[in-house]
Amino acid sequence: MNRSKILAKAKTWFPFYIFMLPGIAYLLINNYLPMLGLYMAFTKVNLVDGIFSGEFLGLQNFNFLTMSSDFPLIIRNTLVYNLIFLILNPIVGIALAFFMNELGSKKILKCFQTSLLLPSLLSIQIITYIVYAFLCIDTGIMNKTILPTLGLDPVKWYTTPEVWPALLIFVHFWMRSGFSSVVYFSSMLSISPEYYEVAELDSASKAKQFWYITLPLLKPTIITLMIISLGAIFKSDFGLFYQVPLGNGALYKTTQTIDTYVFRGLTGSGNLGYSAAAGFLQSVIGFVTVILANWVIRRISPDDAIF
Repeated sequence: MNRSKILAKAKTWFPFYIFMLPGIAYLLINNYLPMLGLYMAFTKVNLVDGIFSGEFLGLQNFNFLTMSSDFPLIIRNTLVYNLIFLILNPIVGIALAFFMNELGSKKILKCFQTSLLLPSLLSIQIITYIVYAFLCIDTGIMNKTILPTLGLDPVKWYTTPEVWPALLIFVHFWMRSGFSSVVYFSSMLSISPEYYEVAELDSASKAKQFWYITLPLLKPTIITLMIISLGAIFKSDFGLFYQVPLGNGALYKTTQTIDTYVFRGLTGSGNLGYSAAAGFLQSVIGFVTVILANWVIRRISPDDAIF
C-alpha cells in the first residue's frame, strides 16, 4: 500500500523532477564542484604535476593577505563599503517599495519595477561602459553636458580617487536596489489592509501608518536580508570595484578591496594557492558571522531568527 502510494506520487511529480535537473546540475557545477579547490589553499599548486600533487604548506598561503603594507587599507575599504551597503540597503529598498505601494496605476508600477530590475540583469561589462559614457574625460556626459550647465569645471574622474566612494555607492544601489525593493514590496502586499483601515478611522497619517504598522511588520524580512548580507561582509563585488573604475591604479586608495587585491596578486604571481586561501578565509568569516548574527537575533527575538 505504501509502496503504491509512493510510486503514484513519484509518477505525479516526475515531470517536475525533470525540470529541476538543470538547476541541480548548475548548483553542483557552480557551487559545489569548485569547493574541491579549497585543497589548493593549503598546498603549493603545481599545474604541471597536477592540482592535487602539490606540496602541503599548511597556513603559509594565508600570509599572502597580510604581507602587503596596504593590508589595513584593504580591510578598511572592504569592511567600510560593506557596512555602508548593509545599513543603506534596507533604507533604500523600503523607500522604493513604499513608493511602489503608493503608485495607483498598475501600468506605471510595472514600468517602475522594470526600470529598477533592469540594471541587475545587465552584465558588469555593460554597466562599466554606461559609467564610462558618463565619466569619460573628453566625451563623457558629465564633463560635456551636466557640469558645464551647472557652471562647474570638468573633472578627471578616473584620476580623482576622492569622488569614487560616492560613485561606487551610487552605482551599487543602481545595480542592486531593484531586488531588495521587490522583496520588501512583496512583504508590504502581504500586510492585511484591515490594519490601515483601522488606522485611517483613528485619523492616523501616512507617516504614522508606515512607522507603527508597515515597518514593524517588515521586521522579519529586514532581519533575514541583513543576516544574509552579513555572510558577504568580508567580500566585495569584483566587477564594481575593479571593472567599473577600469582597474585604474590611481584610484587604488578608494577601490582596493580584498577581491581586487587577490586578483592583482594572482595575475602578478600566478599562485592559485593565494586566491584559494583568500576565498577560503572569506567563506569561513562569512559563515561565522551569519551564525553569530542569527544567534544574537535568536536571543533577542526568537521568531525572527532564520534557523
